[in-house]
Amino acid sequence: MTLEVRRTADALTMALTGEWGVREFGALERDFAAVDVRGARSLLIDASAVRSFDLSGAWALREFVRRAREAGVEVSFQGPPPEQLRLLEDTLKESDAPAPARQPAAVYRPGWFARPLAAVGLESHLFVEQMRQSLTFLGHTTLTGLGGMARLKRLRPISIARHIYDTGVTALPIVALIAFLISVIIAYMSATQLRGLGADIYVVDLVTIGVLRELGVLLTSIIVAGRSGSAFAAELGSMKLNQEVDALVATGVNPYEVLVVPRVLGLVIALPLLSIVADLVGIGGGALLCRFLLQMPFDQFIARANDAISSTTFWVGVIKAPVFAVLIAVAGCYRGMQVRDSARELGRLVTVAVVQAIFLVILADALFAVLFMRLDI
Repeated sequence: MTLEVRRTADALTMALTGEWGVREFGALERDFAAVDVRGARSLLIDASAVRSFDLSGAWALREFVRRAREAGVEVSFQGPPPEQLRLLEDTLKESDAPAPARQPAAVYRPGWFARPLAAVGLESHLFVEQMRQSLTFLGHTTLTGLGGMARLKRLRPISIARHIYDTGVTALPIVALIAFLISVIIAYMSATQLRGLGADIYVVDLVTIGVLRELGVLLTSIIVAGRSGSAFAAELGSMKLNQEVDALVATGVNPYEVLVVPRVLGLVIALPLLSIVADLVGIGGGALLCRFLLQMPFDQFIARANDAISSTTFWVGVIKAPVFAVLIAVAGCYRGMQVRDSARELGRLVTVAVVQAIFLVILADALFAVLFMRLDI
């Protein structure tokens, strides 16, 4: 049974359950036809228990709601109405509505003394609206991910594996190269300064602690933000332009479950592994430079590195990686889902996604530095 109807004196409560697809369309029409709305003043519909919902089920529900309203019944939903019903209503309104006559819009033009205040007010309003939209997106993503924990199949393990390959395995060469070069540069600069003081041995401290705590994960995250963050925004933006996301909604598929959560989880798994590779390659680069510039044997380098680092040095860097991965993936997916209307907007939002991802990574790294200093780690 897909409908559970409870009647009081002058009100109806309807709970929707089960599957609401094209296969159930005939049964849905029969169930709705059997519901008698005469004598009721209000109707409350609860669609939270529907497992799947496509445009066929939305059409049957829309026709019943229209019939109830024509009978004078006030119809409301417990919680938000189904997304497919909203999409259907918007589409029919746009197709039926006549083109409005264009009227010259009244434009408020503030005086020269009020223009700065108007600009501040407009920017503040836009900032608050963007924060609201970003928090809504983050909430949808979090709830979808937590809902997938109950049924692991909903987490799309095949899609997660593909994104781990795209964001992790294919990024290994560039991440290893950058980590090697940066560690060599740091070792060379520090060796040049410390040789005059007779403190060559401290080059090992600078390289190992710097790479393990900061540079390994930070440089890797910046590379991934420019590489994978832009890819996420471009892929989802192209799907928005081609109306593929609307097609998923119309067929009863949650776009956050299919498009956003697998990318976030894939990057959360890939970025810590990339950071570990960057740490190993970075320390190896520092060891090579110490060997050929300072004539320091490898066993001496390793012994000094063991003395320089503590038990938490490695984990301080690795703990940051999942947080940075979430920031990068959410920024890329959020900006990609915002694309509308044109390829120019796609290019602009891809750029915004990369810039915001890098900014959030550096900001989070600064907050981690303050936190670890407070904890004396």
